[in-house]
Amino acid sequence: MKKLLNTLYVTQPDTYLALDGDNVLLLKGDEKIGRLPLHNLEAIVSFGYTGASPALMGYCADRNISITFLTPSGRFLARVIGESRGNVILRKTQYRISEHEEDAVKIARNFITGKIYNHKWILERMTRDYPLRIDVEQFKSISGQLSDILREVRNSNNLESLRGWEGQAAVLYNQVFDQMILQQKESFFFHGRSRRPPKDNVNAMLSFAYTLLARDTAAALETVGLDAYVGFLHQDRPGRASLALDLMEELRGIYADRFVLSLINRKEVAAADFVTKENGAVLMTDEARKTFLQAWQTKKQEKITHPFLDEKISWGLVPYAQALLLARFLRGDLDEYPPFLWK
Repeated sequence: MKKLLNTLYVTQPDTYLALDGDNVLLLKGDEKIGRLPLHNLEAIVSFGYTGASPALMGYCADRNISITFLTPSGRFLARVIGESRGNVILRKTQYRISEHEEDAVKIARNFITGKIYNHKWILERMTRDYPLRIDVEQFKSISGQLSDILREVRNSNNLESLRGWEGQAAVLYNQVFDQMILQQKESFFFHGRSRRPPKDNVNAMLSFAYTLLARDTAAALETVGLDAYVGFLHQDRPGRASLALDLMEELRGIYADRFVLSLINRKEVAAADFVTKENGAVLMTDEARKTFLQAWQTKKQEKITHPFLDEKISWGLVPYAQALLLARFLRGDLDEYPPFLWK
C-alpha cells in the first residue's frame, strides 16, 4: 500500500515554483516565500497561471511526484507526471474492456452501485442522528426509492440504462441535500447542482472538493499502473481523466459531500469566505481555500476500516485501495470489482 505523504497546495495564484537542490522553492516575484523538502511530498497542487520550472518538473517526474495546475477558482488545467511504469498487460486489458460495452458495464455497475448505496446510508444516518431537524418521512421514502434503483442497477446490461438510473438516483438525493445543511442556512443552501460556474457557496465548495478528489483518484490509478484517462462509464474525452471520474463516483457522497457539509455545520466557513463575480460565479477567497485545504488534509489522515479489506486505513488511502482492487480484478485475481460500501 502506498505511504500517505503530504500534498503541497500553493494557493497564491502569482507564485512560481522552482527547484533548489532537493527542495521546492516558492517565489513571488524576486522574493522567496517558502522552501520545502521534496522527499516529504507525494504531490504538488498549484492554483494559478505562473507555473513551475522545467528542472522542478523533471525532478518530480523522476520521483513520481505529480504536479497539478488548477485555475485560481479550482478548475483543472493540467497534470505533470513521469513516464508510465505500469504493467503493459494491465493497461492493454483496460483498453480492451473500455472498447466493449458488455464488459465495461459489469465494472460500471459496481461504481454506480457503490455511489447509490453510499448515498442511501448518508440519508439513513441523518434520520438516526438528526430526527428532529429533518423531514424523516421524506428521507425514509427516498432511501427506499434508492434501494429500488439499486436493484435496477444490478440488472442493467448497457451503459445508457445505467446512466439513466444513476441520474434518477442523483435527482432524489439532491432533493434532500439542502436539509442536511443544519447551520448558517441564510448563507448556505442547495437548490440544485451548478458547475461551470458554481452559482452559490455550497456549489463552490462541492466543485472544489470534487476537483481535489478527482486529482487524488487519478494519482491513485496511475500509481497502480492504470490509465486514469480511459474509463468504463465516462466516455473518453481529450483532457478528461475518465477512469478517475468513474472510480470517484462511489466516494463523492461519503467523502466530498459529507466533508463540505461538516465544514458548514461546524461553522468552519462563513459567508465572508466567498465572493461573487460579475458573471454570477461564486468563488472561495484565498483564505477560505487555505482553511478548506487544511481541513481536507486532516480528513485524509482519519482512520476507517475498509469494508472489503477489513483493515484500518486512512481516508486518504481509500482511492489507492480502490484503484488497487480494480487492478487486481483486471488482472484476474478477483472475480468482481468490490465497490467501497460505507455504512
